[in-house]
Amino acid sequence: MFELQWPWLLALLPLPIVVYLIPAQKKADAALRVPFFAQVKHIETHTQSLRTRATANLIALWAIWCALIVAAANPQWIGEPVSMPNSGRDLLIAVDISGSMKIPDMKYQGQEIRRLDAVKMVVGDFVKNRKSDRLGLVLFGTQAYLQAPLTYDRQTVNTLLQETEIGFAGDQTSIGDAIGLSIKRLRARPDAQRVLVVLTDGANTAGELEPIKAAELAEKEHVKIYTIGFGADEMTIDNGFFGKRTVNPSADLDEPTMRAIADKTGGQYFRARNLEELAEIHQTLNKLEPIDSEDEKFRPIKSLFFYPLALAFLTSLAWALIYLLPTARTSSSREGVAQ
Repeated sequence: MFELQWPWLLALLPLPIVVYLIPAQKKADAALRVPFFAQVKHIETHTQSLRTRATANLIALWAIWCALIVAAANPQWIGEPVSMPNSGRDLLIAVDISGSMKIPDMKYQGQEIRRLDAVKMVVGDFVKNRKSDRLGLVLFGTQAYLQAPLTYDRQTVNTLLQETEIGFAGDQTSIGDAIGLSIKRLRARPDAQRVLVVLTDGANTAGELEPIKAAELAEKEHVKIYTIGFGADEMTIDNGFFGKRTVNPSADLDEPTMRAIADKTGGQYFRARNLEELAEIHQTLNKLEPIDSEDEKFRPIKSLFFYPLALAFLTSLAWALIYLLPTARTSSSREGVAQ
């Protein structure tokens, strides 16, 4: 279906005619001595030929004016309604990027990798598979910030996740602030559609909002929070001359608080000690029943203003080449004769 976004602009089409019909102010005749009368007489002999081109000139200018007005009215082609599948779910993922996420206690294909690299792999696949959901990404360290707002563009969300590096938000951990920021972003959405997944490997060591207080706010706003405690229980460290020793790299993980957050908001707490467990957790999250809602419909709109704009440009170019250039050459030749 064709339509104009601003059809009232077509009222300007007759404006040149109105200006042309306005009578010019007449001036009293005055006597004037013209010492170069011979040259004026010579020009007058060519007046008739110029008049024969006046009509074509006016038509060209009128066509340019009409094309510009139509382009300004923004013609559009509106397509047929298209349905977009919609599960009715808005899901924010809050990922810890504090300094402890650089601990290489994860293994992939026999190689030790950092926690953050493992999260990028597993959460990246999770993001790709959440079709028909609106996804967003919150990153937090010493501070929390929104990296990707809620969107259907899963590819962009995944790209922003893959580009994340440790240190972007500081070395400490502000779990409460991350939850608070996520609540703020989900608040405008329908109650039954608010889901937050928080992944961390430590305890709350920064920020202004305590995690439990943030959970209470989430409960009031009907935001369901799933928490994931990430990190291995054992890690062997080579001390060189003193040999090797086994440590618990997840000693700082505050599981009671993470479990309390999930319980208070109707979610669930998960513990991931390796890549396989983290993948299983996200498979479980993928089984969350989508909330039924009507498909969102929209009409694709294609703007067509560039067609009349191109017509105006081409007509102007042709008018300049056909009308102005010969006139300029004639004027130059007359100046040469006069000299």
